[in-house]
Amino acid sequence: MNRLASATSPYLLQHADNPVHWWPWCDEAFEEAKRRDVPVLISVGYAACHWCHVMAHESFEDEAIGDLVNANFVAIKVDREERPDVDAVYMAATQAMTRQGGWPMTVFATPDGKPFVCGTYYPKAQFGLLLTRVAEAWRDQREAVVEQSDLVVEAISQRPGTGTGEITDELLAHAVEQLRGDYDIAHGGFGGAPKFPPHMIMLFLLRHHRRTGDEESLELARHTGEAMARGGIHDQLGGGFHRYAVDATWTVPHFEKMLYDNALLLRAYTEIWRLTGDEMARRVALDTAAFMLDELQTTQGAFASALDADTEGVEGTTYSWTPAQLEAVLGAPDAAFAADLFGVTEAGTFEHGSSVLELKRDIDDVAPEIRERWERVRERLMAARRTRPQPSRDDKVVAAWNGLAITALCELWRRCVDTGDDAERVETDFRAVAVEAGELLARLHLVDGKLRRVSRDGVVGEPAGVLEDYGCVAEAFCALHQVTGDGRWLELAGGLLDSAAQRFRDGEGGFHDTADDAEKLVVRPADPTDNATPSGLSSLVAALLAYTGLSGEPRWREMAERALGTVVPVLAQHARFAGYAAASAEVLLSGPYEIAIVTTDPDGDPLLLTALEQAPPGAVVVAGAPDAPGVPLLSGRTMLDGRSTAYVCRGFVCDRPVTTTVELTTILNQ
Repeated sequence: MNRLASATSPYLLQHADNPVHWWPWCDEAFEEAKRRDVPVLISVGYAACHWCHVMAHESFEDEAIGDLVNANFVAIKVDREERPDVDAVYMAATQAMTRQGGWPMTVFATPDGKPFVCGTYYPKAQFGLLLTRVAEAWRDQREAVVEQSDLVVEAISQRPGTGTGEITDELLAHAVEQLRGDYDIAHGGFGGAPKFPPHMIMLFLLRHHRRTGDEESLELARHTGEAMARGGIHDQLGGGFHRYAVDATWTVPHFEKMLYDNALLLRAYTEIWRLTGDEMARRVALDTAAFMLDELQTTQGAFASALDADTEGVEGTTYSWTPAQLEAVLGAPDAAFAADLFGVTEAGTFEHGSSVLELKRDIDDVAPEIRERWERVRERLMAARRTRPQPSRDDKVVAAWNGLAITALCELWRRCVDTGDDAERVETDFRAVAVEAGELLARLHLVDGKLRRVSRDGVVGEPAGVLEDYGCVAEAFCALHQVTGDGRWLELAGGLLDSAAQRFRDGEGGFHDTADDAEKLVVRPADPTDNATPSGLSSLVAALLAYTGLSGEPRWREMAERALGTVVPVLAQHARFAGYAAASAEVLLSGPYEIAIVTTDPDGDPLLLTALEQAPPGAVVVAGAPDAPGVPLLSGRTMLDGRSTAYVCRGFVCDRPVTTTVELTTILNQ
């Protein structure tokens, strides 16, 4: 009997008709394994995962494999995006045993959940043999199997010593030096193939540049941004970015598109645009936001998790082109223009002579007729692409990732306001979109004062929020407070931070990834490193620092400082895995700055626009009438001589209020 038909996870529903008798993750599955005295097969993946689909088609849809699994195991299917806590525990075991990790993740465990054999993707023949060997070992070598499982749990239970280091300028300068050493001078990014978009590192480098004036930090981020924007990892027609490039040149992507990547990249490109005025960064930021709205926004107003890597079981067919296909859509003259522009050749860069579109020529800051021709060609190719089979969408709403998206959209809206972009250039009210997504999180995901991790079709799921949910959503609510002046968002953020402080702290300055009342796993996860998304700890620190500035309560800064201290060993040795933490560390050393603009024009006052243009890293900025209710930064602050007035504080120490943009610029650039 397969028990996945009533699941809310699209990934689990993909397996609801398998001959494998899957269970969802639940106590009853482990009780069944104990009753039958068989091991547990835990298969972890997610809906947009290419190799998860391959293993499903090869093995889990095969009757013989299904019979072998059902006879010898209790099989549990887990959506890693729904249960990141479960994924974290067994990924730690997989990496400890195999020195690598990835999805699909295949784990064999005792009936009490202790892993003893771990791996990732297995071809069908190898997987069938593995099932047989594991069943035999459980039957004939039980004592050795149990001993192995105990050793694995002991190994993954060892937490690195709690850091007591201090966040210093020297530490962050050393982190930048590490990144310089890993930098790909030719192609941008860090390391070799496969190459992932280093969005959090880019945010760190951009903030480091703004705080210290280091031009090389800016160039590392800017060059990486340009290289990705020109590469096949960037969807040249539909906007947004694919998950990663399989090569070192950003040419051929792994085609899934994740909300978290695009939200974090939106922030990075918006910041490059702010610091440099670069037209390409502006275009890519707006195109990425447009992709999120066009392809990921749900009918409830939040954002879906991902688009699949595959289309009808094949990667890339939606996105790749041949010269003949270009000509069929565009005709010969425009096809030649497009082939030259996008790097489409007879030999191809992808499979079967097709090419993934890149941007081989400049289309920003060019003659208007060239830009207009590019736009026409792009629109016609996109219209033709829409007639092709499309990748499936994983439409569950993940709280943390929506928090990242909301923060990014708030920052983009403020950048558009700052530059005075009119309706002709920016047609979308990104603030309204961000508010709508925030309303869904507040209305649906907050249940009895606690966050739930996921929802789908307007129905909240059962999985409890983990630390990254609390951090990312609290940071998003702080961002909404700044762009709306609505005190309700700050109140909601404070409630989440109170809950996190009470339920997730480890007593040594750091935080666990699960709450004290969460389901007990074989170990309680607490990973401080930033990987595909910010760690729970670094996302919470970002929220704590924003809330500190907005509320004026020093205890939150102290909590953030202690938590960042636990990441010092990672920052000192492995800066690539602490990008979001390092970005928050820049905020801490910068102040953080608190900027209040007392004005009758909270959207367009010149003082506000100057603050948005010149604000140091992580500064909080609010604008509104004197003593606006629910806005602590405006409390007790008046307009001098009836004129708009700026109040700038740094770590609760304030400069004199000023009424001119020149004075404000001087203060912010001291």
